[in-house]
Amino acid sequence: MNQQTVVIKSNKYGITLFLDKELPFKELLTEVGEKFKASSKFFHNAQMALAFEGRTLSKEEQIEIIRVIQENSTLEILCIIEKDILTESYMKQVVEERQQVRDSSNGKFYKGTLRSGQVLESETSIIILGDVNPGAKVVSKGNVVVLGTLKGMVHAGAAGNENAFVAALNMRAMQIRINDTIARSADEPVNPRAGKKASTAKPMIAYTEDGNIYMEPITKEVINDIRM
Repeated sequence: MNQQTVVIKSNKYGITLFLDKELPFKELLTEVGEKFKASSKFFHNAQMALAFEGRTLSKEEQIEIIRVIQENSTLEILCIIEKDILTESYMKQVVEERQQVRDSSNGKFYKGTLRSGQVLESETSIIILGDVNPGAKVVSKGNVVVLGTLKGMVHAGAAGNENAFVAALNMRAMQIRINDTIARSADEPVNPRAGKKASTAKPMIAYTEDGNIYMEPITKEVINDIRM
């Protein structure tokens, strides 16, 4: 009975690829492609971590294997896990962290004015091309950018992202919430750089620092300091 040169073992969050150490690399790539093509339905549109066993690979060889996997399946490889930390719990942690980073950096657009009673929810950051009127609410797991007047309520970082921010061309929000920190219009957030009340007559950005929400005019300096 011939020994398999490529073996795929998987859990919910990752794949361990066992590779024959004697097989020439070009032949190994062919075997990997055939294996994942045959197993493509099991990994349909999945996002997983990848680990290698049985063979030492260079970075270039790892990249080639990932390329072959993606050419022969709809599987998306989020990261490569080192051999000494091959546990399902660690794979779960890494995959969820990578997905959170990606979701917070990818943005969606909404065009139009949100009126009183309307609620706009987004799994990712969102850019609103219009106004958010009093009584309207925006909830985002990422950042919120309003290219208009913000008078309603906004909750950014709703999935626990304390580095999320809210920005608007005209900031007059009734309430801003970032992660679990809340500021209301009556709170009059301050500009920590100037040590005085912030003016809302120009484009503003709200962010958290030391458990408080601060609001500042949007400048190159402020943008460079924003944590993502």
